[in-house]
Amino acid sequence: MNETIARRLTGLAGIAAAVALIVEVPLYFIYSGPPPDANVLTRLLIAIVALAFLIVFVTAFRELVKRVNPTYEWVGTMAFATGLVYATITLVSSGLEAGAVIAADHPIDPTITVSGTYILYGSISRLMLALFLTAVGYGISRTNLLPRWTARSAYVLAGVNLAFVPSLFFGNTPANFYAANGWGTTALMGAILSYWLLALGISTYRSATRRAPAGSPALHH
Repeated sequence: MNETIARRLTGLAGIAAAVALIVEVPLYFIYSGPPPDANVLTRLLIAIVALAFLIVFVTAFRELVKRVNPTYEWVGTMAFATGLVYATITLVSSGLEAGAVIAADHPIDPTITVSGTYILYGSISRLMLALFLTAVGYGISRTNLLPRWTARSAYVLAGVNLAFVPSLFFGNTPANFYAANGWGTTALMGAILSYWLLALGISTYRSATRRAPAGSPALHH
């Protein structure tokens, strides 16, 4: 895989993951009480697809860092490892929620009922994302593979995620902003991540055209 292909794949995967996440988040706010099974299963299915694209993104990002500057391959590997752990944790949480909804004989709100996901979606995910974003920001800043704003925004978002790690001490009421499964800890953080990932994906994809060698097909589109 050459650098141009790595940039395009990274960008497309980031855009696809972001779009799926952007579609998913509003589904959490449609119903005030326990949502119907169709709502929960739909949003979980969208999340699963988003996480699949995220795995492609972190894998391609590692390859891109290696292509741009092999000295910092370890940073790409760090981003890959932490991103993969985050995706795995969230996939497990989605599976637990889906299983509970399918097994229940009446509508339930899995964000409250499935207690095993409280800190998986919350504190654990926030810490893993903070590590992932720090690695991405550091990799971008050291290799200059993308504009400076991408690295700086990654650092800022990492700090925000770290601020939500202690939320496990503040109860389990989803309506609260700062709680183990609060809307700030989970939904808001997910929404911010999705729009950041969309911007990053677009920037990465566009960089493939700007950096394509003379005479390459990318220059004629």
